[in-house]
Amino acid sequence: MTSTGSFLIVVGFDGSEYSQAALDWAMDEARQRNGRLRLVTAWNKPPMAWYPAVLETAAGEIAAEESPERIAQTLQGEAVKSAEDSGVTATGQLVGTHSPASAILDAAKDADLIVVGSRGHGGFPGLHVGSVSTQVVNHAQCPVLVVRSNGAR
Repeated sequence: MTSTGSFLIVVGFDGSEYSQAALDWAMDEARQRNGRLRLVTAWNKPPMAWYPAVLETAAGEIAAEESPERIAQTLQGEAVKSAEDSGVTATGQLVGTHSPASAILDAAKDADLIVVGSRGHGGFPGLHVGSVSTQVVNHAQCPVLVVRSNGAR
């Protein structure tokens, strides 16, 4: 247990259905333990993206694409609000990194539990467990729960 006496659950959240399932599980656990959540959302800037992407729509209008950091900030803000609306104390941590697993592990140094989805937005849909959850399980210093989505096959 952490030094504050409150059970701390770190949740990796990327907006995928798997991370939403992890967040739902973590919120339920936090309510049962009178604990709190720390949501970690990692983002990275694609190579060669030194300027905002500008797109032309089919109607000929110009639209600017949101940055990965802004998208992550919006996703995390909605997740923190959802947790707080359900009666759970939650904070968010945005991390600009190429290693989401490292971001989760760093944020969990004082955690009692880490909860991650079994996979995220990665490019191999047939995998049952993604690379981030595998790295977190193999390197965490506290228990880890890997949650599959209810819609997972």
